[in-house]
Amino acid sequence: MFLSNFLIIGQQVLVLFILIAVGFACGKKDMITEHAAKKMTDLVLYIVTPCVMISAFQREFTMETLGKVLVALLTAPVILAASAGLVRLIFRDKNIARRKVLQFSVVFSNCGFMSLPLQRELLGEDGWFFGSIFVAVFNAIVWTYGLVDMSGDIRQLSPKRLALNPGLIGAAAAILLFICNVALPPVILNPINHLANLNTPLPMLIIGFYLSRADFKKAFSDRGIYLVSLLRLLVIPLAAALVMVLLRLDKTMIIAFTIACAAPTAATTTMFAAKFERDVALSVSVVAATTLLSLITMPLIVSLIWSIC
Repeated sequence: MFLSNFLIIGQQVLVLFILIAVGFACGKKDMITEHAAKKMTDLVLYIVTPCVMISAFQREFTMETLGKVLVALLTAPVILAASAGLVRLIFRDKNIARRKVLQFSVVFSNCGFMSLPLQRELLGEDGWFFGSIFVAVFNAIVWTYGLVDMSGDIRQLSPKRLALNPGLIGAAAAILLFICNVALPPVILNPINHLANLNTPLPMLIIGFYLSRADFKKAFSDRGIYLVSLLRLLVIPLAAALVMVLLRLDKTMIIAFTIACAAPTAATTTMFAAKFERDVALSVSVVAATTLLSLITMPLIVSLIWSIC
């Protein structure tokens, strides 16, 4: 059972890494430039991600589904809060710029770019649905707690910044349509679905591009990065999954959230590190190292939990 699940999941992860390899090659050949990668990232964040949310929530409203949504909306922040508490106990580096990057790298996974495509391939529309809920919670927390923690400045937290966050706008619109049981007409929903489908190829190309600019020698020579990788790729997803299994939560939600938790460090880490003058080089190395290692760890973790469920 485990081996069968591992091969199925490993194949899907490999598909994603082939797309990443294409982005890597394009970056090396300058077919994708720094400017192009930034514009592609904006496209994903401001257009594709909201479309993913709306598309995933276009389903019939039932009290049973609402109950699952509420459980998911409670579970996701607990996972992130527990992760944040853990890293504060573990990382006590006197170098604040380094410590902030290491802590952020563990708490926030690449649950949008890496997880949603895999959730959809493995679990279908239900997996995509739960994955979208996790991403919605992620966006709310990364732009509140994550922003303040990385910057060290509570003044960075503003209603305007939250109101203009594309992920939160998409999530709010999606949930509102779901609760009101509004089915969008095909002439509107079909374009949204087409744009949502870009969430697999575009993020993978972007990740590949940034990996083409990474210093892998440095990435695998820093002890702190190994500790981050251990926590980000193994400890947190396993602990979260086992607790959800013990609580007997919905199986699809457990697997979808496990995939989200098992994803490598979020690319947002580098964006925030650059903005608030933290250790940018370290952030790039962490993202590169965890992304490569996740090729092995994601199939292992997800197939193990799938077998247990």
